[in-house]
Amino acid sequence: MSLKQRLTDEIKIAMKTKDQLRKNVITMIRADIKQIEVDKRVELSDEDVIEIISKQAKQRKDSIEEFRKGCRDDLAQQAEDELKVLMEYLPEQLSEEEIEAVIKEVITDTGATSMKDMGKIMAAAMPKLKGRADGKIVNQIVRNILQ
Repeated sequence: MSLKQRLTDEIKIAMKTKDQLRKNVITMIRADIKQIEVDKRVELSDEDVIEIISKQAKQRKDSIEEFRKGCRDDLAQQAEDELKVLMEYLPEQLSEEEIEAVIKEVITDTGATSMKDMGKIMAAAMPKLKGRADGKIVNQIVRNILQ
């Protein structure tokens, strides 16, 4: 079953069970999918859908951080709840050790030696880690290894 079909099935279930949070999150995902499909006139694959969900998850993570800074715990909690729902549709996230192993492999393949090669490493690593690791964490690990 494709991810788009899974989302369609689960929004129906959320409406029947009156799970407003899940319904709202899935509606946002589906709206983004539809917008891109209409704009680009293409049918999105599961990888494209995962990319959309990853983007929304990153937005929630950033929002949580900002809400906490602004002492808006109510909004931070709502964003955390939405993030939990989004994470259900993403592939299992890699641990920092697994990310580090992939990055070390990329460094070996690219022959990178200094911080000047950071862009080259990120460009090679991100497709391998797409949807399974946060870019901020990857960036931080690359910096730690190169220093």
